[in-house]
Amino acid sequence: MRHVSSLAIRRRIIGGVAAALLGTTGAAGLTVPAAAQPAPQPTAQPTAQPADANSVAAADAAPVAAAPGDGLALTPPMGFNNWNSTHCRAEFNEAMVKDITDIFATKGLKEAGYQYVNLDDCWALPQRDADGKLVPDPVRFPNGIKAVADYVHSKGLKFGIYTSAGTKTCNSAGFPGALGHERSDAQQFADWGVDYLKYDNCNNQGVDAKQRYLAMRDALQATGRPVVYSICEWGQNKPWEWAADVGQLWRTTGDISDSWGSMLSIAKANLPLAPHAGPGRWNDPDMLEVGNGGMTPTEYRSHFSLWSIMAAPLLIGTDLRKATPETYEILGNREVIAVDQDGLGKQGQVLSSEGGGWVVAKELAGGDRAVALFNETDRPRHIATTAAALGLPEADAYRLRDLWEHRSYNTAGDVAATVPAHGTALFRVSADRRWTAYPPAVELGTGAAAPAEAGTTAKVATTVTDLGRTPARQVSVRLIGPDGWRVEATSPTRAATLPTGRKLTTRWQVTAPAGTPAGAYELKVSADYRSPQGTRAAAQLPAPVHVVVAPPSGTSYASDLPWLSAVNGWGPVEKDTSVGENAAGDGHPITIGGTVHAKGLGVHAPSEVTYYTGGRCTSFTAQVGVDDEEDAAGTVAFEVWADGEKVASTGTLTNADPATAVTAALGGATTVKLVTTDAGDGVTSDHGDWAEAAFSC
Repeated sequence: MRHVSSLAIRRRIIGGVAAALLGTTGAAGLTVPAAAQPAPQPTAQPTAQPADANSVAAADAAPVAAAPGDGLALTPPMGFNNWNSTHCRAEFNEAMVKDITDIFATKGLKEAGYQYVNLDDCWALPQRDADGKLVPDPVRFPNGIKAVADYVHSKGLKFGIYTSAGTKTCNSAGFPGALGHERSDAQQFADWGVDYLKYDNCNNQGVDAKQRYLAMRDALQATGRPVVYSICEWGQNKPWEWAADVGQLWRTTGDISDSWGSMLSIAKANLPLAPHAGPGRWNDPDMLEVGNGGMTPTEYRSHFSLWSIMAAPLLIGTDLRKATPETYEILGNREVIAVDQDGLGKQGQVLSSEGGGWVVAKELAGGDRAVALFNETDRPRHIATTAAALGLPEADAYRLRDLWEHRSYNTAGDVAATVPAHGTALFRVSADRRWTAYPPAVELGTGAAAPAEAGTTAKVATTVTDLGRTPARQVSVRLIGPDGWRVEATSPTRAATLPTGRKLTTRWQVTAPAGTPAGAYELKVSADYRSPQGTRAAAQLPAPVHVVVAPPSGTSYASDLPWLSAVNGWGPVEKDTSVGENAAGDGHPITIGGTVHAKGLGVHAPSEVTYYTGGRCTSFTAQVGVDDEEDAAGTVAFEVWADGEKVASTGTLTNADPATAVTAALGGATTVKLVTTDAGDGVTSDHGDWAEAAFSC
């Protein structure tokens, strides 16, 4: 068995041993073959290829059909699902579900549009009763499922449940799936008052996906109860091409995890599928991870912004009983939710994605446009488009509404922002005749300062650019560092007026005190200005600075040095163990080809780990490969980049390959980046090891 977390195993492996149910025929008429079944195959997660304007046009484009007549999910479903926060742990029980239901009512989430309270796997006993019926776990749900559904309904909300289009569900405990029992299970769900069914893909015995999912659709319809039907087959069979008349939403990717790399790869896979979405038929890039702790607040806002502009279902995946005010602020942002729930039902399309700066635009009912300026890179980036490019009519000026700051401005037509690393600026743009009532929009810009050692000076440049049709007056800019830091302006910090398109550029010298520990520090750049009518406006932007320590002379293991940044596909990058995919420190000894290595980095593709070398290092060496804990599905390619230039690469390696030696000449580079990719076939089982990774300096 692969040494991966239950989250990783869940829905990533089609498998399971044929159960005693094989050979039976369900009431829906779906026969499960008892012999000559295909061998279980690993789930092939969709390859996360970067999307751009061309890829969107080429993504098997098909016009969105009219909304279905059943009236279900005419906007993307919103609600809660417990899996991402509880998995199959004991805390998933009736009390939790009731608590979440109450929180929907008391915290304003119901009013914001959230309506489904959904159970995921592990709610049943492993065995059906003598009549073939599903049996709720009496410990988790002592009053049964109907009582829980009734409680949810009593609060004016809707109730959802989970099972799999296989002989068993995805959990290793082997809970019963619905394959061969479609009519019986669907009727049981209807009798309980289920409003939403998530239908997974594990242990499917090789039966054709369309056949399995159609069987449950027919069974649900036969009950006469309207049930939103979520097809969760991970995008394996391109359900966006055939499931519009089967269910209301379909998963387009494998499971999400609570990490930047996972969220990013899933967003990239889902973005090109915009032509297939519409009212009652939604691309589903999986549930929300907002609030679970594996990403920063900036990254969670990007997660929520991207899911909203992609018209994705918004299913909260954190335990709201433990959620912070910041988590509630993100999940409850009604202006962002309105983008997701817009009645026109269009998924945002990629206008550009050059260099990791994404422009994603969505047409809204009434003619407005939503636009996300998304920065996937690890440093601030200027990202821009125009009202014309968004498809708005020609006008003297436009209203620019910042959906995270909840402020309105006027713009002469440019829609631009310097977006923090991993951040997203989300705007609503309209041809509003009242544009003169709003102050001019300004773009506050900053570049990433070069890494600097404590006691030395880093140089930072800031800009304030007037994007508005009206001038910005009495402009002033400040840069504020942590206590004890010296921040000095070496050029003007004020301008009496900035006409349209003009900018104020200020240069700064920033010095961290001697002895400042290595790490990332956030300075704040802020600008104040006034509109022609005298209205005061302001803007603020983080300005990151890295305090670094150069590697010592001699040879140093990478796992003993601090890194500048680390991005990982599943879980954190691990030092001296394989990646564990969940919390830090949950990995195993690094093992490649039967050889255990005491030192190294454990990663999960896609991954990037960047080090400061300060021009003092001559070479990098490592033994790389796919960790032995993974099965044959793992495919990883390793690359070494020095100051933005690729200086070594391995090509694709699998679990069958022995450790491969990597040697890279660094040529006095300032930074070195260790990159792993998924080799273009998805990220299943892609546990990569940088064994014995070392710098010679």
